[in-house]
Amino acid sequence: MAIGLKAVPVAYVAHFLAIVAAILVLVWNISFRGGFAWETETKALIFNLHPVLMLIGFIILGGEAIIAYKSLPLKKPQKKLIHLLLHFTALALGILGIYAAFKYHNESNIANLYSFHSWLGIGVITLYAIQWVYGFLVFFYPGGPAAIRSVSLPWHVLVGVFVYVLALAAASLGFLEKLTFLESGGLPKYGAEAFLVNFTAVVTILFGTFVILTTLSQ
Repeated sequence: MAIGLKAVPVAYVAHFLAIVAAILVLVWNISFRGGFAWETETKALIFNLHPVLMLIGFIILGGEAIIAYKSLPLKKPQKKLIHLLLHFTALALGILGIYAAFKYHNESNIANLYSFHSWLGIGVITLYAIQWVYGFLVFFYPGGPAAIRSVSLPWHVLVGVFVYVLALAAASLGFLEKLTFLESGGLPKYGAEAFLVNFTAVVTILFGTFVILTTLSQ
């Protein structure tokens, strides 16, 4: 199915929103949250890696992988390779981002997997991994028979978009959960950081919207 839009200009908007979202999440975690660390006594610096890796690594690179076929002026084999590598990088950074959250919880004596955000996040990363492995085996190497590829392609696209929508939902819940924790700890509800987090969430959803519009465009 295609809508009456050209994919390339829609993809330009998605690229712009990706840059804005990346800048916002970095400003939030560097300027307001104190930066990043992997080994530190200030455990919150470990957690700061989580939203950055999940947004830039998983959501943005995952979205760019989805629209690579529609937005790049290259031949199909080249676009397929870029699509595959971007998805792999998104998956790897997403796993690292989830590990950072577990590391922060474990070192801070906080329970794991107690919220819907965490449940949905684990489900999404699992489905994403299954989708990538299936796509690699069927469409890249060793590659399935033509009949299987033909039948699988529309389902591969549909499942990919569905998983991406779930990833956007998980990200939105993550912004809400973190901001709720911060506000319960005294962060002003109408302060600069609260507005920054909410605006980052809005831009993230807009980016995902334009990713999906690109896939539906001509």
